[in-house]
Amino acid sequence: MSEPGALILIVEDEPSVRRSLRTILLDCGFRVVETETAAEAVLRAREHNPDLVLLDLGLPDRDGLTVVTAMRAWSLAPVIVLSARGQEDDKVTALDSGADDYLMKPFSANELLARIRVALRHVAQRTPLRDPVVELGDVRVDLGRRVVTRSGQEIHLTPHEYKLLEVLLRHADRVVTHRQLLNEVWGPGHSTETRYLRVYMVALRQKLEPVPGRPRWIITEPGVGYRLRLDRELASS
Repeated sequence: MSEPGALILIVEDEPSVRRSLRTILLDCGFRVVETETAAEAVLRAREHNPDLVLLDLGLPDRDGLTVVTAMRAWSLAPVIVLSARGQEDDKVTALDSGADDYLMKPFSANELLARIRVALRHVAQRTPLRDPVVELGDVRVDLGRRVVTRSGQEIHLTPHEYKLLEVLLRHADRVVTHRQLLNEVWGPGHSTETRYLRVYMVALRQKLEPVPGRPRWIITEPGVGYRLRLDRELASS
């Protein structure tokens, strides 16, 4: 479900934060279920089968990541982590555990709603593309033919550059961690070789971005990974 009316599970132990989230969501027409512990969150998720979960990591009974791990055994509902934790490792761990996105507190209502709408749209679009062509401004990526053009002229991408672009497109508008990119492109034996990514991302931006030094499409998530941003709503939030 991608329109207001979707059911959202809020997992947050701070009453004031939970109240604010509830107000924002109800005002926008979403339905809401709330809980404040990890154990109860898993029960509520099974009972109500929410369309999306807003999850705090610092829960009183156990780490919120246990909710992600438990849900991923049976649910593909998007999970957006909301946390005050500032360590980059927390973001990476959350995303590698199966979370779909990560927002640091404090955040604006507009940013939260934009992330929610994008996540719900992705769920609605989880079907194979009949015409697997993606346009990034004047760049056209034909995934079926494995051809990339810019202003009608074919761009030569190395096999690693193309595979990186393909992985980012497959997870468009979501953060893809360094580890995930390295595992999918170079293999598990290279999961810590982040220097590979820096070199190849620079090359990829040179070929795809209008202004490589101020990327519009391939966005760096510092200390975490990269996001290929297709959705205009995220760009303006």
